[in-house]
Amino acid sequence: MIVVSTVEEMQALSADHRRGAVFTMGALHEGHAQLMRECRKLIGSDGQLVVSIFVNPTQFTEADDLSNYPRTLESDLALCERENVDVVFAPSVTEMYPPGLELPQFSAGALGSVLEGASRPGHFDAVATVVHRLLAITQPHVTCFGEKDFQQLAVVRAMVQAANLDVEVVGVQTKRAEDGLALSSRNVRLSETDRKSARAIPEALELAQRLALNGASVSSVEQQTCEFLERVAGVDIDYCEIRSNDLISDIQAGEGRILIALHLGGVRLIDNAPIFIKDSNP
Repeated sequence: MIVVSTVEEMQALSADHRRGAVFTMGALHEGHAQLMRECRKLIGSDGQLVVSIFVNPTQFTEADDLSNYPRTLESDLALCERENVDVVFAPSVTEMYPPGLELPQFSAGALGSVLEGASRPGHFDAVATVVHRLLAITQPHVTCFGEKDFQQLAVVRAMVQAANLDVEVVGVQTKRAEDGLALSSRNVRLSETDRKSARAIPEALELAQRLALNGASVSSVEQQTCEFLERVAGVDIDYCEIRSNDLISDIQAGEGRILIALHLGGVRLIDNAPIFIKDSNP
């Protein structure tokens, strides 16, 4: 495994076969490992798997969140080596955003103002911009993103289409712990009590799916799912909504996504799941 920290070093590496990329902010866990494995399947055993580790400051709206974000490079590199990563790209902020260099800036548009974007203004503009920068540096044929942050996946796909980039963006199913909680770097900040309460999130998603299959309307599913979560001690709900798969428009029937964001013990957790709403007016 090769570890490089400069754009020049990264771009000097040749890829004789397909190159795949997984972009991370470090603090790696089994969810990231699953992205690496799926990317490896797509590029083949003789492909070149690149993983970036870069805590992007422009994605943080609060200075404390940025300073408190875990930096675990040593253990991150160990996980990458275990997953047969070929190249780790771990640049500094100055390397990614060199003074005087004019970088393309991207707007997430309507996608950047709903759900996560409503409480984190500018966040998805920063995501689109840094992913474009990483794609330009690493030049992969395919890149994998987790479905846990479904909105981020949608933003990246929209940016790639708008910029007319020749890269396949693949969504990878959310990796979950044995109790169903989606794996996240934030989970380590949960107390033991809050960790048990967090199990209500995947349970709420399953409840919503059952209600929809039984013919409940969008408003009914949302209401009952929210009420279920409100009964959990310590939960402060940000949103619990059903959206179309593009996340911009509401739906009344058909395939969509139910998305949940809440605070628990001072930790913000997000999750989502596919949902099918039966047509109540066939």
